[in-house]
Amino acid sequence: MKLSLSLPNVKTMQRPPSQQQNKVRIIAGEYRSRKLEFPSLEGLRPTSDRIRETLFSWLQDSIPGEACLDLFAGSGALGLEALSRGAARVDFIEKNTLAANAIRNNVDRLGAKHGNVYCADALQWLDQNAQSANRYGLIFLDPPFQEQLLAATIAKLETTTILKEGCLVYIEKQEQTIVDGMPGNWTEIKNKKAGSVRYSLYQVAT
Repeated sequence: MKLSLSLPNVKTMQRPPSQQQNKVRIIAGEYRSRKLEFPSLEGLRPTSDRIRETLFSWLQDSIPGEACLDLFAGSGALGLEALSRGAARVDFIEKNTLAANAIRNNVDRLGAKHGNVYCADALQWLDQNAQSANRYGLIFLDPPFQEQLLAATIAKLETTTILKEGCLVYIEKQEQTIVDGMPGNWTEIKNKKAGSVRYSLYQVAT
C-alpha cells in the first residue's frame, strides 16, 4: 500500500509579517557585534548604524555610570548600545507588547542586568513617574515619525523631576518636522543630518 505524503505549503510556515524578525548589531563596548532581534512592526524604525556611530561618538564620555531612559524604545538598539558602553541603568519604555518582549529577550540574552523594560505608553509612563526619585542623565527620544509625538513628549518631560541637571537628550526626527515651543532651557549642542533624518543632542538646564 502506498502512503501519500503531503508536504506543508511553504507559505503557511512563514511567520506572519508582524512576527518576522529583523536584526541590528551593537557597535561597540561589552556586547560589541552581538545581534539584536526585533519584530517587523509598523512604525518601528531602528536608528541606523551610521547615525548610532555618530551619536555614541558624541556621547562616549557621558555614558559610563549614567542612568538612561529610552522612551519609545522600539528595537531597544539605543538603550542596549548604552548598556554595552557602560551605562549604570537603562529603562526601556515601549508600548507594543511584541517589541517590549523582544527587548526583554535581548536584555536576557546579553545578560544585561541593568536593563529594565516597561510595556507602557511613553506619555502615560511619564505622567505616572513625573515625581519619581529616579533621575536620568541621558534620554533617548525617537518616537515613530508618523505620530508627531515630539512636542508633546518634550512638554511632558518639562513637567517632571526626572531630569538631572545638565541632562542630555537625544532627539531623532524627520528633516521637515518642526518642533514648536522648544523649552528655553534646552540648548542644542550637536546637530546632524543623514538622508531625510535630522538628529540632535540637547543639554537641559533644570
